[in-house]
Amino acid sequence: MNALQATLEAILFAAGDPLPVERLAQAAEAEPDEVRAALDALAAQYDRENRGVMLVRLEDKAQLCSRPAYGDAVRRALERRKPPRLSPAALEVLTVVAYRQPVTRAYIEQLRGVDSGGALLGLIDKGLIAEAGRLDVPGRPILYRTTDAFLRAFSLASLSDLPALPELTASEQRALDEMG
Repeated sequence: MNALQATLEAILFAAGDPLPVERLAQAAEAEPDEVRAALDALAAQYDRENRGVMLVRLEDKAQLCSRPAYGDAVRRALERRKPPRLSPAALEVLTVVAYRQPVTRAYIEQLRGVDSGGALLGLIDKGLIAEAGRLDVPGRPILYRTTDAFLRAFSLASLSDLPALPELTASEQRALDEMG
């Protein structure tokens, strides 16, 4: 492990949260491309050695996390309950937000055909979605987007890692287009 890798490891360990590559580069007094290469090398080393920690990349951010295989032991040691599972309604809302973001509550409800306020609030409380500004139309409805916590929870490096949606029929596509 070289000095830059050791520096990045120390910073990420102390931070706990994802940090942007730019911020890591400033702190380590290195170029962003050098930091990206060092992060890639660290991640490969952790994987090769099957360490208890792994380096996770979230868009252009990095974070040290415990390896999922050791999650039960970590939870037992920290005496945390297993996180509650998401209800089917919350999963539907989260899916709409993930694939169509940023979206309004009205759009989600139009797609689902039912009130989604409770599911939205629950997902916000869990930190999986967040406000992303307001739509520039009368009433200025709130827009919602997924968060880094969503990416971590579903082991995604970026939204482009979401599985592809099945193809829509022509009538389904027309209905979607009419919604907005």
